[in-house]
Amino acid sequence: MPRQKRIAKGNIVYHVLNRANGRLRIFKKDDDFRAFEQILAEAAERFDMRICGYCIMSNHWHLVLWPRADGDLSAFMKWLTGTHSHRWHAAHRTVGIGHLYQGRYKSFPVQDDTYYLTLMRYVESNPLRAKLVKRSADYLWSSLANRLGKDSPLELSDGPMPLPRRWTKLVDGAADLPEDEIKTCIQRGRPFGDSDWTHQTAKALSLESSLRPRGRPRKTTPN
Repeated sequence: MPRQKRIAKGNIVYHVLNRANGRLRIFKKDDDFRAFEQILAEAAERFDMRICGYCIMSNHWHLVLWPRADGDLSAFMKWLTGTHSHRWHAAHRTVGIGHLYQGRYKSFPVQDDTYYLTLMRYVESNPLRAKLVKRSADYLWSSLANRLGKDSPLELSDGPMPLPRRWTKLVDGAADLPEDEIKTCIQRGRPFGDSDWTHQTAKALSLESSLRPRGRPRKTTPN
């Protein structure tokens, strides 16, 4: 059965994630991380993409994107993953070995209010929750470090609402994040927002199936 074509409307915030094939560690050296940031910067300029947040881990990455027009997200992601795969294989002399990524990227739309801020905290606290650092700001390969002055080719965009004061402290206070809900959104492509917005957005983007329980419906026993 052919895969369902994605509907990616403009002016909606999206969380995007992709993993390396077989969970291969594709970001080992600083040069690996820097190369991906450079490709992100090139992609942002090429497609006029607003990159509000990101975090690059050893075998996957998270992006918070805010495309301007319909179809921009798909075009951006196709160029980003294709270019990174090509350059990574060339740099590591593994051309022809196999796919770098496990498959299509995962994405879900995000309501542009406090849900957006919650998602940004989730993305930027990833290294802290993985126990790689004691403070989120100590991890170099994220939008938090970028925002705090790390030298990077990537210029971040403002999001649909400003980050609160003492943002770094809020990112570090990750214990209250709805991780299970966000992971469900990642796995199923479910919109992340309040109930009314979630249902309206699911209908507009043909994501109604993401709201339904998985598995076959239970058979009812006749009286």
